[in-house]
Amino acid sequence: MIRVLIVDDHRLFRSGVRAELGDSIQVVGEAEDVETAVKAIAELQPDVVLLDVHMPGGGGQEVLRRVLGSGSQVRFLALSVSDAAEDVIGVIRGGARGYVTKNISGKELTDAIRRVADGDAVFSPRLAGFVLDAFASSEAPSIDPELDSLTQREREVLRLIARGYAYKEIAKELFISVKTVETHVSSVLRKLQLSNRHELSRWATARRLV
Repeated sequence: MIRVLIVDDHRLFRSGVRAELGDSIQVVGEAEDVETAVKAIAELQPDVVLLDVHMPGGGGQEVLRRVLGSGSQVRFLALSVSDAAEDVIGVIRGGARGYVTKNISGKELTDAIRRVADGDAVFSPRLAGFVLDAFASSEAPSIDPELDSLTQREREVLRLIARGYAYKEIAKELFISVKTVETHVSSVLRKLQLSNRHELSRWATARRLV
């Protein structure tokens, strides 16, 4: 039986996935952020990791970097509410074998896990086009130079700014201090050559980051 680790920062969602998989897949553990995910993967050695893209500690890309960078052969299937092109391509570049959205059915998810465990690449139909477009040319490594200049944490802060979060709310959401949020915002403004929150929101909306 395929052994799966569920990585998501929402406990109720993890419970729902576990229930949907039923007895067809063995769920060996759960993790809620980058640190617990990296530790659980090392200890449990699952066949497949169901990986959320956005969560505390750096997100799914950070988990991929730390785990696959250590030489691990575990396979990752991204499972996210986001269908934004930069999220899909970011985790695929990071080493995930597939990307499906959270409106997937339990049966479809079980099938996707089995296919990833067998070495296949799996994508929700609409998302496959993002990947094909991104890797169709020799310029695939940089689909958006401005976006690529931002760190994962800066992207998380930018996304929350665009959604109208106050600095205190962002700090609480990402488990960082308000001062750190201010530092990230200043860095993003500098890198994107923008002047204020309003311009940041428009920039993020234009790239479907919200």
